[in-house]
Formats: sequence, C-alpha cells, structure tokens
Amino acid sequence: MLDPKNFKSSSNSIIEWIDRYLNQITSYPVKSPATPGDIYEKIPDQAPVQSESLDSIITDLDEIILPGITHWQHPNFHAYFPANSSVESILAEFITSAIGAQCMIWDTSPAAAELEQRMMEWLRDGMGLPAQFEGVIQDSASSATLVAVLTAREVKTGFRSNEEGVPNNLRIYCSDETHSSIEKAVGVSGIGKKNLVKVGVDNQMQMQPEELEKCIQSDIQNDYDPCAVVATIGTTGTLAVDPIDSIGTICQKYGLWMHVDAAYAGTALLLPEYRWMIEGIEKVDSFVFNPHKWMFTNFDCSVYYVKDADLLIKTFEVLPEYLKTKSRGSVNDYRDWGVPLGRRFRALKLWFVMRSFGLNGIQERLRYHIELNEYFSTEIQKVPGFELALEPFLNFTCFRLNPSETGGLDTVNSLNERLLEEINRGGRLFLTHTKIQEKYTLRMVIGQTYVEKKHVDVALDEIRTIAKGLL
Repeated sequence: MLDPKNFKSSSNSIIEWIDRYLNQITSYPVKSPATPGDIYEKIPDQAPVQSESLDSIITDLDEIILPGITHWQHPNFHAYFPANSSVESILAEFITSAIGAQCMIWDTSPAAAELEQRMMEWLRDGMGLPAQFEGVIQDSASSATLVAVLTAREVKTGFRSNEEGVPNNLRIYCSDETHSSIEKAVGVSGIGKKNLVKVGVDNQMQMQPEELEKCIQSDIQNDYDPCAVVATIGTTGTLAVDPIDSIGTICQKYGLWMHVDAAYAGTALLLPEYRWMIEGIEKVDSFVFNPHKWMFTNFDCSVYYVKDADLLIKTFEVLPEYLKTKSRGSVNDYRDWGVPLGRRFRALKLWFVMRSFGLNGIQERLRYHIELNEYFSTEIQKVPGFELALEPFLNFTCFRLNPSETGGLDTVNSLNERLLEEINRGGRLFLTHTKIQEKYTLRMVIGQTYVEKKHVDVALDEIRTIAKGLL
C-alpha cells in the first residue's frame, strides 16, 4: 500500500508511463484486436489477499489492459465522434483527483461552484449564446437531455408529475436522425417511448418544420398533449443541422419546450462563421454541447444551458435537513440542477484548457481540423470508385465505394461493409458507418486534438489500398 508521504517518488513510474503512452500512441493499433473474454480470462478470479507492488500492477497494465484498449486519443481515430483529451486537461484531472472534492453544493467547495458558474459564462459568451442563459456541467449530453425532458414534463403539467405521476398523453418530437439518447430519456421520464414522435427529414437529413407542425396538429386533434421538441445541431449519423429558427417559431406557437442537442457540433459555435447554426436561439429553452468531444477536454464534461434556471431548479430541488445551509438562495447549489446529488469538480479542466489554449488557440485548432476535412474530401473523390454521400461539413465527411460495374443497393452496401471491416481489422485507422436513405456509408471524423495532415494521408492510403484489393 502506498504512502502519501512518498507520493512524488511513487508517482514517477506513472508519469513515465503516461509520457510513453502519449508519445508512442501511434505504435498501437487504433482499435483493440481483443475478442470477447480475452481480457477477463487474464484477470485472476479472486482479489489479492496481500498487497502487490506498483511495479507489478504497471506490468499487468501493459500486458493485460493495454491490448484491450481502443485508443481514442490516437490521431488515426476517426470513428463515432471524438472523446478528446489534451495535456492541459490531463494535468487538471490529476489535481481534481488529488483534491477529491464532492461538489454537490456551494458549501462543500465554494471554488468548485463559483468556477463552474464563471466557466459557463465564458463559454456562453464565447459561443454567442443569449446572455440570459445560465449553465451547469452535466456528465453527458444524454443526462442533459433527460434533464431537459424532465423539466419540459414538469412545466407542461404545472409541476404535478413529480408528485402525482406522469400523464399518458404527453408527446415529444424529434427527427428520424436524432440521437438515441432522446428515446431513452422519453422512456426513463415516464412519458413513454410510444409517445416519441419521429418527424421526417429532407434530403440534407434536417428536420422538416412543416412536417413537425402537421404532427403537432394531428396529436392535438387526437387528444394528445404536445410537450417538447428536441432539435439537433450536428446529428450523429450525418452532422445535419435542424432549422432552429423555424422550429422555435412552431414551439412558441403551440407552447412547447424547445431543447437543442448540439453535443458535437456545438463546439463550432466558438467560430463566428458558424453562428448561423443557432439563428433563432432566443426561442430555445435549453441547449447542450460537449467540450469532451471536440474541445480538447477529457470525458466527462457536458455543458447544459437553460433560459430559465428557476424552472430547472423547481424540477429537481429536494431539500433534506442535512443539506440545509445558510448560504442557500445566495449561491448556486448545482445538485439542484440535475439528477445526481454527487458531482465531480469538472470545471477545473475546462479552466485549464480555456486558459492554456485561449479562445484564439481553440479556434485555430478547430479551423485546422476543418481544413484537413476539406483536404480529405477532395482527395477521396480522386480515388476511382468513391463518391461523397453528402456535402462535407465541418470536420466530417460521409463517403462510400460505388464502382460503376457494381450491382444494386444490397451489393454496394455489402461492398462498403466489407471495406469498413477490412479497414478496422488492419489497425492503422478506425472508422464507423451510418445509413443514409438505406445506403451504407462510411463516416470520417477528423477531430483528435493532435491530428496532422500526415495522419490523414495514412487514412487515405489505407482506404485506397484496401478498396483496390476488394475490387
């Protein structure tokens, strides 16, 4: 067992391990080659009775754990959306772990509460969000969306649902392309998944406002009670941007709560040239984006804004005797701003990242990623047989292999599925897929903190080589 008195000497091996990992990460296959049970079978089935040395633990870290890790910080990780880190954020996490604060209310760590409040203001102003918005850090966009749905439910029912139960006729609306967390939130909230209405999208995968209004009108005629709309800035499948202004007008017309899920693409609002994505934001009731995706801040860190914080607090406030304090009412007790009582000191890593990078530094890195995506999308179209499924946007490209001599849709889909499997099996890069109007399509996301052009060239080379072999 380690002694705090020897922390500096004990930590040397850990610091060396992290240094080696960060600087040698490209030597590992991006996606773990492990098969189910590989790691589990190497771990003893009983906990050790006697203390084991840190050296032996690190040896097993290298030999047992590392082979089962998919390396999200690898510069050739282009799958899903990134869960970015940075040196600044890692160092802040050291300090957060050392402090070990439970930041449920102001009194349990005043600095944690007040730094969080100020970081929410920094980001709000840096992104061009309304000054009226107040923010809180949640663990994920899924949790933030659940919070939005629960608040919308309480507002719609006059704050009776928490006391009396949920009516069975509330309706929530989103597009066919909206993240699965919306469906989960509607189920967990008690509204029921059958009351989630999926609205059709156009050929750019954006929600169609006229279809939304038709759904609302139909539900009213059939004795349903429209409650909320979830719009998306940057859908998971295709990075589509729903028309916030038009949807907001409809929400105001029918008295619906409007939540915007900008989990990934919201970071781009730090670039003034992309503020068009939030035209109509003054009509929005709540908004979420994840610095832990494309803003170089370790998972987990999800920023949730509300227009009226009193409604949020009224939804979640429970005050047992042991949490009553003299400071209550004059400070933000963030445990009333979401589901959990316990809260990590997440604001510290945001503070480190924003101060070390500066807004200019963050903007430069985002623009560089966008430039790399423009380069990739241009080059992939030069490869025989490849086409773009949609216009590239931000640092994201949807592409597929569709040689002229290939057969119908099923054949082309199978070909692209094989292409993706071969790419990921090779270990040089990691991609994922989506389906666009039933077309199996590969997704390329260029957002890892330290990615460079040479890494994009590796991806292009691997895609070219494997596609040539398949054809």
